[in-house]
Amino acid sequence: MNQANQYKIFIYTALPCEAKPLVAHFNLKKDTAVEPFAVYLNRDICLTVTGLGKSAMSAGIAYTQALFTSADYPVMLNVGIAGHKEHALGTLFLADKIIDFDSGKHHYPPLVCNPPCATGSLQTASRPQLQYDQPCLYDMEASAFYETAMRFSCAELVQCLKVISDNQQMTAEYIEPKQVSALIAAHIPAVEALLTDMAALAALITPPEPRLFSQLIQQYRFTASERAQLKNLLCRWDVLTDHRELELDESGLTCGKDVLRWLDQQIGKIDFCL
Repeated sequence: MNQANQYKIFIYTALPCEAKPLVAHFNLKKDTAVEPFAVYLNRDICLTVTGLGKSAMSAGIAYTQALFTSADYPVMLNVGIAGHKEHALGTLFLADKIIDFDSGKHHYPPLVCNPPCATGSLQTASRPQLQYDQPCLYDMEASAFYETAMRFSCAELVQCLKVISDNQQMTAEYIEPKQVSALIAAHIPAVEALLTDMAALAALITPPEPRLFSQLIQQYRFTASERAQLKNLLCRWDVLTDHRELELDESGLTCGKDVLRWLDQQIGKIDFCL
């Protein structure tokens, strides 16, 4: 299991057929050590197939983020299919409004990048919507994706791309996995363009890595949340000491928790005034 790498991009799909063309294009390899979800990796990208529905999507995101180290502000993208009353099959949309049908909550993903396609409202429900009675896209995961992903990144870096897979003429009952893969594959250039723009934005807002961070995460085992704590403590040290060199006392340090405790103690000894 590759936990040493720091992943910058996380892609979430509900179905294996949605993931298949993305796995092929980005040359992702399955992490066979992960069992609850299918996870595919390369150097920068982590793709998780969560399963259908809001609960599965939320669980997949939480599990992946707890298991794999990510950048301070990771790019998080949901790619999948959606229905619409009249839009042609294969049309691509970027969600600019996400409505949870069950709770009534509304989310508005900020579109700070140039959208690679049209934008539209997306409604998420727990069951397939076959009546298409509202002028919006329909899916079963986006609201859960957005709400959960927002806990791990900033709003500008959490986006949903949806391809129309069904409408009133060709309802969701007739969707086939091969058709879904072909619909997603046709829009790989748009997916790649959006990821490129989002990654560039993430680079602008990500603070520089503090000294000793790389050395310590290689030397000791830290969970994803502990790495975030480590980075915060090292940044605090730099600010409070005007970047004075930190002399690491390795006696008694056997794990990440020991390092965090020691760092907190060193920071507590600093005399400073405002």
